[in-house]
Amino acid sequence: MIDTIGRTVVLVRDYDEARDFYAKLGFETLHDQPLPDGRRFLHVGLSSQPGVGLWLLEPAGEDGAERIGRQTGGEPLLVLYTGDLAAAIAAAREAGVDTFEEPQEAQGSAFIHFADLYGNHLVLVELRPDPAATV
Repeated sequence: MIDTIGRTVVLVRDYDEARDFYAKLGFETLHDQPLPDGRRFLHVGLSSQPGVGLWLLEPAGEDGAERIGRQTGGEPLLVLYTGDLAAAIAAAREAGVDTFEEPQEAQGSAFIHFADLYGNHLVLVELRPDPAATV
């Protein structure tokens, strides 16, 4: 059986610009290996989850470029979690991430939808205790 998730592939136009964008959200380079054929294995992740991350990948072929930013057909590509939504938004904005909508609240969470530099839909969520839940 499967034990863990390793990487989620995110199609990108440029390795370095994508790495720099995700670094603004706190992602670190986990692995960066250029290959002789021009491809590159570039994996980024969060220090809080060793081994789990994103494989930033420039797609091959003519149709590959058309899928960048649309690989999920407009549905969220990633749902990310934070313990402090307001602080995470402020830090991302300070780092130059400016594609945020207004935060929203739902039972048990607060969240915000935003896009990466290619238009991929991302969601940042703060889970909150449900005051209606019984102990």
